Amino acid sequence: MNFISGFCKLRDFQMITSSEHKSYGNANGETFVSGLYSDHKIDYPKFYKMDMQSRLGFLSAEFLFRDVPVKDYPSDSLSVVLSNADGSLDTDLKFDRSCQTAASPSLFVYTLSNIVAGEICIRHGIKGENAFFISASFDAELMCSYVDLTLSQPQTKACLAGWINVVEEQHDVLVYLVEKRQRGLCFEHTREQISKLYY
Repeated sequence: MNFISGFCKLRDFQMITSSEHKSYGNANGETFVSGLYSDHKIDYPKFYKMDMQSRLGFLSAEFLFRDVPVKDYPSDSLSVVLSNADGSLDTDLKFDRSCQTAASPSLFVYTLSNIVAGEICIRHGIKGENAFFISASFDAELMCSYVDLTLSQPQTKACLAGWINVVEEQHDVLVYLVEKRQRGLCFEHTREQISKLYY
């Protein structure tokens, strides 16, 4: 049996975690993300070089790991399994617009869906399995089965999982930590429980 220890949801200009709920009113995407970053006194010089999807993924992992730290795990025992519906479309569109004048190398770097997973892994030193899926909508069954499969490997002790979908001003993020041990929220890792967290 695996257990959900904590979560972070960023949607409708709100941040909801296992321990905190904060609304940012009718902000735009940049204001919302900048507010989250500065309000929580995060210091990471590379943050503003990232695309919006990576920034939101970075922030959600940051808040999740404040509630349920993973520093006591060996780096190769932590995994990341993410998904979304639109891949890197938000950045693809911006890169395409930049090509009208001079193609932006800084945007091109982020025209792969799984870059957000890489940014999270770099920040937190995660060196275990890493997967990114594209599905038409949030698929709790896929997430539950693949994360459980990942955790069935003896060396894997915990997995950050979730949905990070960003297109222009629409941000839909849910990340959660699944562990073999019981702590934090201690919800059973089931399709039904993941659906409750998402919806």
